[in-house]
Amino acid sequence: MISQAIAGRVLNAAGETGGDFAELYMEDAVSNRVSMLNGVVENAAYTHSCGAGVRVLKGTRQVYAYTADTSEDALIATARAAAAALEGVGEGQDIAFSAVDYGKAPLIPSETVTNDRRIKLLRDGTAAAKAVSPEIVQVSASISDSSKDVFVCNSAGLWVTDKRPSARYYVSAVASDGTDMQTGGEGPGRAMGFETFDQFDLCAISADAARLAVTMLHAPECPAGNVPVVIDGGFGGVIFHEACGHSLEATSVAKGNSEFCGMLGKQIAASCVTAIDDGTMPGEWGSIGCDDEGTPAQRNVLIENGILKSYMIDLLGSRRMGLPVTGSSRRQDYTFAPTSRMTNTYIAAGTDDEEEMIRTMGTGLYAKSMGGGSVNPLTGEFNFSVSEGYWVKDGKILTPVRGATLVGKGSEILMKIDRVGPTMWMAQGVCGSQSGNVHTNVGQPRIRVSSLTVGGKGDAL
Repeated sequence: MISQAIAGRVLNAAGETGGDFAELYMEDAVSNRVSMLNGVVENAAYTHSCGAGVRVLKGTRQVYAYTADTSEDALIATARAAAAALEGVGEGQDIAFSAVDYGKAPLIPSETVTNDRRIKLLRDGTAAAKAVSPEIVQVSASISDSSKDVFVCNSAGLWVTDKRPSARYYVSAVASDGTDMQTGGEGPGRAMGFETFDQFDLCAISADAARLAVTMLHAPECPAGNVPVVIDGGFGGVIFHEACGHSLEATSVAKGNSEFCGMLGKQIAASCVTAIDDGTMPGEWGSIGCDDEGTPAQRNVLIENGILKSYMIDLLGSRRMGLPVTGSSRRQDYTFAPTSRMTNTYIAAGTDDEEEMIRTMGTGLYAKSMGGGSVNPLTGEFNFSVSEGYWVKDGKILTPVRGATLVGKGSEILMKIDRVGPTMWMAQGVCGSQSGNVHTNVGQPRIRVSSLTVGGKGDAL
């Protein structure tokens, strides 16, 4: 993307006012997206963007400036704009760079695929969803695939490149009986090229979305109460991601805005709980070769047998907390300064029998799939909707229910997990925070929470 001589001049310009660290981040990104509504193409978009950002640190102060112009003059001007926010005089230096390439080319690059192929996949998926029931009145589907080339160098001599392909299918089906409507959705993806779509049965995925919509259309409203709750894997992991994961990022911890501040080495979860953030998992949606500061991706054990072992820490967080970086620095694109973020975050597999969890829970809720929600990272208080739920009575699944919500506090739910199943699986999402939107996986095995507040409008079942 740039010569070492030019990079050195840019970094020296960034350090002209006495910053103790300077960083240049550059990216070149290409993406395709085709969307369809009821079998008709609504939109087909191709985008190509590139740009750069320069960051200067002085102790725990950070200044960031960016530009879409990657010429040498523009990069130096951007570096000086960032430096201007600091006061002082720096000394120029000859920087000896050491180059590392973390990138891996996809088997089928996005740019080699025509839209005809994307459209056929979407039409097949749409037809499969519509075939489930005459009550399916609308199907929307999309395919997004992209590739981003990332380059990071800094005044410490780091020089790294990474190639980040991604591909995702999303389908949403709406069922209606003429009076009411319910929606089901699925969105599998991988950090791979177009070969991603050879790994999924998109017709089966689309049919599952439609079946969920029809099932929830005829389900009664969920009762309310404080009851045991069994939560499945995949998107069930969004509760840990939102209610606990964000509270373990340096973004919150370094500023004292987390319920887990000062808790390293202490028990914060039941002894059956081990939680991990792992950016090294091959081809997974949240995986990266290196983070957006150029640190190699890592497997970070956050909680081990209930004991807090680590936070997720970027460079600025490291300076504030006095702890090492963990390969957790991420950003949406060059217009954002990086900060600590999750990658593939999950509760690790346990040994408990999945059927026994339901058989011995008495009366409660089986949350097969989660929807959206909200959380306060300072307190850990959360509220999440259940997109597919089943009411359990006397240890047996009685009926599907809709309108269920789970209300609680992250630190409390961790301590109330009393079962962890043997099979972990993940689901794909996009996480928003102060450095923009990034791809993240959420996951867990089937788990059981001994008691949790369930919100609902239904009568007793």
